[in-house]
Amino acid sequence: MALYFISDLHLEHQRPAMAAGFKGFVDGLTDAEALYILGDFFEVWMGDDYNDPFVDGIKATLRNAVERGIAVYLMHGNRDFLLGEAFCADIGANMVAEGSVIHHGDESAVILHGDSLCTQDVEYMKIRQMFRSPQWQADFLGKSLEERIAFARHVRSESQSGQQMKSAEIMDVTPIEVDKALDEAGVTRMIHGHTHRPDVHHWQHQGEARERIVLGDWDDTQGWMIRWEKDSAPQLSKFSF
Repeated sequence: MALYFISDLHLEHQRPAMAAGFKGFVDGLTDAEALYILGDFFEVWMGDDYNDPFVDGIKATLRNAVERGIAVYLMHGNRDFLLGEAFCADIGANMVAEGSVIHHGDESAVILHGDSLCTQDVEYMKIRQMFRSPQWQADFLGKSLEERIAFARHVRSESQSGQQMKSAEIMDVTPIEVDKALDEAGVTRMIHGHTHRPDVHHWQHQGEARERIVLGDWDDTQGWMIRWEKDSAPQLSKFSF
C-alpha cells in the first residue's frame, strides 16, 4: 500500500475541469493507504458553515475515498487555513498539523504546506501570523458569511498585485529554515507545496544527506502527486486528467 500527497489545487467554482480531474484522481486510487492534502486545497475557505453544490461534490469525492478504506488527512494552507473539524467530520477525514512527521516502513519525512519556510517575504509572514491567530480567526468567523466573502475577494486582489512586485527569490523557501525544520523534526526528508515549483532537491548539511520534495500546483489539465511505497523513496510525478 502507498501513501499519496497532493497540494495547491486551489479548487473553486470557476474551474470545474480541475474539480473533475480531482475526482478522477481520487477515484483511481486503488492502492492507497492514505491521502495527504498539504494545503491550499481550496482557493479560499471562509468557514465550515459555507456549503453549496460545488463543495458538496468535493466532499462526496473525499467521503467516497474514506468509505473505500483510504485515510484522508488535510493540512491548512495559506488560503484555506479556516478549514475546521466540522468539514473533516462531514467526510470522515482528519486534520494533520504543520511539521508532522510521517513514518512509512523504514522511511520518514516531515510534511508542511511550505509557506512557513518563506521567511524572506517579511510582509507575508506578518500577515500569516495575524491570520493564524486564534483570536483573529474567532473574530472573523463571527462575521456574516457575506462579510467574509467580501473580505476574501479584497485580500485575493491585494495578494495578486503584491506578488507581481516580489522577486522569485523572496517568494521561495529560505534554505536555513528548511534545515531548521528538518533538525527540529529529526528527519532528513521534507515534503511540501506552496511555492508551485515542483522539484526534488538533494544537498548535504553537516555531513548528512538531505532531500526536499516540492509538490506542484494543479491546473485544468494536469496535477502533481507524490506516491510513497513502503520502504522506498517517495516519487514525485506529474499526470494528466
